[in-house]
Amino acid sequence: MTSLEKGAASAQGFRGALPEVRSAHPLGEQLPAVFADDDFALRFVSGLDVVLAPVFTVLDSLEAYFTPSLAPEDFLGWLTDWVGTELDGTEPLRTRRHAVASAVDLHRVRGTRRGLSAAVELAFGVRPEIVESGGATWSARPLGAFPGTPRPALHVTLRVHDAASVDPHRLRSVVAAARPAHLPFTAEVTSTPAPEGT
Repeated sequence: MTSLEKGAASAQGFRGALPEVRSAHPLGEQLPAVFADDDFALRFVSGLDVVLAPVFTVLDSLEAYFTPSLAPEDFLGWLTDWVGTELDGTEPLRTRRHAVASAVDLHRVRGTRRGLSAAVELAFGVRPEIVESGGATWSARPLGAFPGTPRPALHVTLRVHDAASVDPHRLRSVVAAARPAHLPFTAEVTSTPAPEGT
């Protein structure tokens, strides 16, 4: 099944003719006067009204479809793909809406430590620990020591209560998408230590 067919199949569960939705522009009222008494013509176009009513409803509220807090849940899945979020679709609805709303801000900091941390936290709900080889410093004298280490590296640790509940491959894919492109990286999921006395 192609992605287009999958999208159509999932949309069938949400979209369709709804008997309570009336057309804002009934076709029968727009026919020439000669058809006003033609019962067959009026019944024929009323069938078309049922088909067109959802179209008019969507067009009348089109702005809401592109507002993350108002978009229908099935359309929100398309929005998350369009804006390039790092979600896999299993996250809670509130998280997906937040991801779409904050996508522009996240793209601005993509490839930075802050952007990587935000992307991982958005996907897993936990702020990661990030250790990188780079650094920045300044010196009033020339020939100062270079900061960081000469070998580029990035390590991301995600500490959660139950490490088995987090897919490490998912973490790797999020880090791979949000990291600086030139840095090799490692990523791990570990359990937070239990408090003493428990």
